[in-house]
Amino acid sequence: MRDVAIIGVGVTKFGELWDKSFRDIGVNAGMLAMADAGLSGSEVDALFIGNMSAGRFINQQNIGAMIADYAGFALNHIPSTRIEAGAASGGIAFRQGVMAVASGMHDVVVVGGAEKMTDVDDASSNSILDSTADQQWEASMGATMASLFAMIARRYIHEGLATREEIASVSVNGHAHGALNPNAQFRKAIKLESVLRSGMVADPLGLFDCAPISDGAAAVILCPMEKAREYTDNPVRVAAVTQASDTLALFQRDSITSFASSRMAAERAFKAAKLSPSDISVAEVHDCYTIEGLMAVEDLGLYERGNGGKAFLEGQTLFDAGKVAINTSGGLKARGHPIGATGVAQVVEIAEQVRGTADKRQVKGARYGMTLNLGGTGSAATVSILEGI
Repeated sequence: MRDVAIIGVGVTKFGELWDKSFRDIGVNAGMLAMADAGLSGSEVDALFIGNMSAGRFINQQNIGAMIADYAGFALNHIPSTRIEAGAASGGIAFRQGVMAVASGMHDVVVVGGAEKMTDVDDASSNSILDSTADQQWEASMGATMASLFAMIARRYIHEGLATREEIASVSVNGHAHGALNPNAQFRKAIKLESVLRSGMVADPLGLFDCAPISDGAAAVILCPMEKAREYTDNPVRVAAVTQASDTLALFQRDSITSFASSRMAAERAFKAAKLSPSDISVAEVHDCYTIEGLMAVEDLGLYERGNGGKAFLEGQTLFDAGKVAINTSGGLKARGHPIGATGVAQVVEIAEQVRGTADKRQVKGARYGMTLNLGGTGSAATVSILEGI
């Protein structure tokens, strides 16, 4: 297997992009990544697209072919494949792209992720999101994604693993970083009191504990490590990328205060990279709900179980705190959460961090960073570890 490098990254603004179509944002992210890598397009061998539900959001299926067409790749007849795994669609598309290059099947691969979520009303978008849970045994019974994560949060508090204030501080952390990210949906820092007083969504989670409905896209360009410097002087090595799964329904788990899929994907990633959590300087974790972000840093081993909330509350997770920086992009809460784009956007942020191009939110001396992208209530998980060289 060959070592794989990221040679280009691109990301659009995230938010309510009323004046842009799905194909506009998808192609734009790809073009930004191509320009970053200095490619003309003729070098590309394959395309992988993370997208959860364009069929319901914009009534468009056959997404792989559509993006290839409007990006100009259809003229070269390259293979273009859409990947769906709920909110983990983008991260798993990245894994598929890495495997394609590592195996030697392709040399230059574009991995993109895109979602256009604001073209439907709020009730419809929430119904689409709820379909990533178990439709038969959860969603059809009235359980929403918000209510499922509220159950997790309530249990976390009951077991003494975190306080309500510590859970809310995940949102404060995200907004502090989002204020420094020009592509973030919300570019304003907030106070803990604002999170605690926000309108109730599902007890104990309020409005500011939940990621927004978003439009946006992100892309990365991959090639063999041995050829990376032919394209860029600042490549990023993919040290590991892993994937794990769990039961679709939350009630089938032995515990709901830890995701086995996250732990297993992280364990496999650290083993493959020959690293440990202590080597990580910065991480992008899935915080569609604040409790999800808190649990993620503990499942990854970045903070000890029961201490993740304290780390967020005390500001240890900020980019300039000298500890493990979490969600320097703003995370799903502040950067935004266009479902199919999220996992790829996480990779873009960590790539920028380890190559030292994250501007005002740059983590000093970052060499190793990681991502955790989740689908459903942790039924799908993918972890990537990147190295700046």
